Amino acid sequence: LPNPNPSTHARAHLPAAGAAAMDVAESPDLQAQLAAAVHALNHASHPSARLAANQWLLGLQRSPHAWALAVSLLASADHPSPSADLLFFAAQMLRRKIQSPDYSLPDNAAQLLDALLVAARRFCLAPPRLLTQICLALAALALRAEGGVDGLFARMPHLPDPALLELLTVLPEEVAQDESGDTGVDSATRCRFARELLMHAPAVLEFLLAQSEKPAAADGVPLHERNHRILRCLLSWVRAGCFSGAPASALAAHPLLTFAFNSLQAFFSFEVAIEVMTELVSQYQELPQAFLSKMPYIREVLLLPALANRSEKIIAGLTSLMCEVGQAAPGLVAEGSNEALSLSDALLRCVAFSSEDWEIAESTLQFWCSLAHCILGIDEQTSKRNATQELFLPVFSSLLDALLFRAQIIDIDEHCTGRVSSIPDGLVQFRLNLEELLVDICLLLGAPAYINKLLSSGWGLASQSIPWKEVEVRMYALSMVADTILQDGSPFDFSVVMHFVNILSSRTPAELNGCQFLVYKSFGDVIGSYSKWLSSSKSNIKPLLLFCASGISKSISSNSCSVALRKLCEDASSFIHEPPILDILFWISEGMGEGNLRIEDEEEIISAITHALCSILDKELRKTSLARLLCSSYSAVEKIIDIDRDELLRQNSSAYAQALNIAVRGLHRMGALFSHLAMSITSGLIDDDTISVLFGIFWPLLEKLTQSSHMENTSLSTAACRSLSSAIHSCGKFN
Repeated sequence: LPNPNPSTHARAHLPAAGAAAMDVAESPDLQAQLAAAVHALNHASHPSARLAANQWLLGLQRSPHAWALAVSLLASADHPSPSADLLFFAAQMLRRKIQSPDYSLPDNAAQLLDALLVAARRFCLAPPRLLTQICLALAALALRAEGGVDGLFARMPHLPDPALLELLTVLPEEVAQDESGDTGVDSATRCRFARELLMHAPAVLEFLLAQSEKPAAADGVPLHERNHRILRCLLSWVRAGCFSGAPASALAAHPLLTFAFNSLQAFFSFEVAIEVMTELVSQYQELPQAFLSKMPYIREVLLLPALANRSEKIIAGLTSLMCEVGQAAPGLVAEGSNEALSLSDALLRCVAFSSEDWEIAESTLQFWCSLAHCILGIDEQTSKRNATQELFLPVFSSLLDALLFRAQIIDIDEHCTGRVSSIPDGLVQFRLNLEELLVDICLLLGAPAYINKLLSSGWGLASQSIPWKEVEVRMYALSMVADTILQDGSPFDFSVVMHFVNILSSRTPAELNGCQFLVYKSFGDVIGSYSKWLSSSKSNIKPLLLFCASGISKSISSNSCSVALRKLCEDASSFIHEPPILDILFWISEGMGEGNLRIEDEEEIISAITHALCSILDKELRKTSLARLLCSSYSAVEKIIDIDRDELLRQNSSAYAQALNIAVRGLHRMGALFSHLAMSITSGLIDDDTISVLFGIFWPLLEKLTQSSHMENTSLSTAACRSLSSAIHSCGKFN
């Protein structure tokens, strides 16, 4: 690499770092080593070469020669110029040394500032990343050197416009930098510099406006690139709060706002224009009105073509801006002007837009919640509330349709195979975030209208023609608002729900595909949520229990159906103990011996059946029924005890592990039974004789188990101790 040999002009701006440091910095050997190290860091193929180069460069950065060496490279007027990588490293090294509290600034920092300004002039049309690094170093130095921001502004007029734009962009970001890091600038200094920025804000606005009005390529920078830089600079100053002193009315009418709005139509500057306007709307309460007036234009000229062309970047950006306008002033939207309705219609279209993810639809949820809360917050007795609610009823009715469409599992067979659900994570999150909005929609439409929209879809009665994915999402939406509907107390016709329950409960596992496994889950949630109403009709109990029995055996729906079973047994206690129903419950309990369910689901089932058995009025029948339920788990533990007498089975590791797992589950179920009995004693139906009989069955089995070699297994011993604790606790109620 040729020796840069700084020119006389460049030398005049070098910091006084000492003659020795200067000589070393200008050494051709050192500069050649630096160039080789930077090249190796960026282009070497072997990791060890990159690691060695990085270590050498870190050492150089810590040395006193780094100041003069970096400046000599950036300020040199010799040709050919150093490589772009080398210049970038020099600028980056200066910025890091300036920002780090571990290094002291040179004695004459003003000379370093001038040298960086020379570099900014020289590289104003260089690759953007190099100019940005130089400007970052200038901004960092202005915060730490004498003269500060004001001193830098005094020197700025000498910079070419491209360099000035970049420096003005990074300066507010440097001043507003997060103070959590050790940057060597205290909060008082940052506050002082922020006030200085505020003083210069009007001049910056004038400069940006002048830049926006310049003819194309007037400064050697392409028009689209210059416009992008202007918007970046404007965004930086808005985010730093530098225009807080300007009246919002003046900002709303400022030509720069029109410039930003017009930039929405340029693909190159679209994203940053969205950011500028979104930031302005969020900071100034008066601006939403100005933006709302532009909504018909945004809808017709920008959004509809983007929807037709499926331009997701444009749709997502416009959605973000429109939501910000609505959330900033929901009361303004609730007034129902033509512009407000245009905004609502545009966002409805964004919700319904079908894409591979749910980010666009999800980004609108907070807007709709804000609007709904605003409408619901109007005094119910006023005519304004009625008029506003009536005006927006069609909007929220359409919104419910759009949400149901987007919350569907589009290709359910693709995501649910082999009875295992793999619903996309994005859809799972979208559904979780829908609950608040669905409740708001239910309140606005009224519970009867909400239920009617979900259940009156004209589905055929033939099970083969039922669109199961639509049924599934509607049951999900019904379960999400259960508390609201129950509090409303309006009559609820469950005939449609029971129609599907009968269809599903009559199917064998071989007839069910992935779609219907998910339907089981959603119906299980509905049954659990509305069990009190569903169980009020005795004729519903048998099909509901058969449905739960089928759903419990599917991993996707086992939890929702086991919880539904427990709630049904609790809410139908007046006739849940009748013999035909008890037969179904015992059939369910005997199916748990296979060990395919989660332990917590088995405990839910045992709790449900125990509750039903405790409601049997005949004391002897109640006692024998509870003993039968306990014995169904007894056999699972007895089998593991018998293994001690079967050495061949003990040596079969897979068979032993399976038997051990089933025994652990059996102990958990027995513990769940005793736990429920302990809670049911206060009802007066369970007496000490019943507990004694059950404990008499349990204790001999536990004695045998504790004397076996299997107690060395942690899972088994823990389950045994837990079951014993529950049993003793139930007995203790009578002492």
